[in-house]
Amino acid sequence: MTDLRQTLAPPAQPKPIVIFGAGSIVRDAHLPAYAQAGFPVAGIHDPDSAKAAALGRAVTLAEAVAVPNAIFDLAVPPAAIPGILRELPEGAVVLIQKPMGSDLAAATEILRIVRARRLRAAVNFQLRFAPMALALKDAIARGLLGEVVDFDAWLALDTPWHLWEFLATLPRVEILLHSIHYLDFIRDLMGNPQGVFARTTGHPSSTVSNTRSAMILDYGPGKRCSLSINHNHAFGRKFQACEFRICGTKGAAYLKLGVNLDYPKGEPDELWLNTGGDWQQVPLTGNWFIAAFVGRMTQVQRFACGLDPALEGSAEDAWHTMALVEAAYDSAAAPAHRIKESPDA
Repeated sequence: MTDLRQTLAPPAQPKPIVIFGAGSIVRDAHLPAYAQAGFPVAGIHDPDSAKAAALGRAVTLAEAVAVPNAIFDLAVPPAAIPGILRELPEGAVVLIQKPMGSDLAAATEILRIVRARRLRAAVNFQLRFAPMALALKDAIARGLLGEVVDFDAWLALDTPWHLWEFLATLPRVEILLHSIHYLDFIRDLMGNPQGVFARTTGHPSSTVSNTRSAMILDYGPGKRCSLSINHNHAFGRKFQACEFRICGTKGAAYLKLGVNLDYPKGEPDELWLNTGGDWQQVPLTGNWFIAAFVGRMTQVQRFACGLDPALEGSAEDAWHTMALVEAAYDSAAAPAHRIKESPDA
């Protein structure tokens, strides 16, 4: 179990990174991850120049797009993505912040810009690159679990939504901004589902529009995939959970996603495998935050340097995650199948 792949080998001479956006995700995740990996950051551009200056590498828009052989890292709100993409050099390598727009129409606009400008773009669905995720995918690729036939996501958390004030006015929150990570990860493991049944709702204790979701992904008669997400389980840590259970025809896996427990402090991630007999814990080299940010940019760097033939989680692929999200919201808005009334006496 200790030889399962958990990291990607970085290129010997990585490309310079130019970051658009100077918010907390850049300060707390992108910059520490790139420093850890030894990736050079050539500049940070933000309309609020003071925020960029506070991070020490402020550049103008003209200076940002003029950096030669750069990888452009867009850590900006969805509405800002199309305008920035139109300013980048044609053919540039780009990492786009998730979600890929606020809805499927916006994702389609982004994809059309990427195609028209021949941008080589990936989307920052970085859960795919967490050490536990890479190790699980390696175990599946080796046949240790057999064919994956069951996927359960169970979250019972007390998420501090007040940390993100902008969420208070958004019509779409839980699936678009949180569970989208899980939907993308499921697609990475199991491919595109045929359809989805979903409900998403708020909670009496919260002003956020939707903080609880239930989803079933339809993979046909031989597989089962369900997600139960509750961000309002505010009764102490004891019975809270943030975990995946993946079962195959030969073995099973258990993942604990520690960052969401006692957020933002978090707890260590865990990966356990049962390939026959007892469960064994796989020692992990890091956690989703921030190791997955290292992995995501490493794969982009490897592609930019010619070491990998394709971008994993490309814009073309990420569009399908957005299509799944859109289908979930369509399903949530549709009426439920009615239960028959009692027959007349």
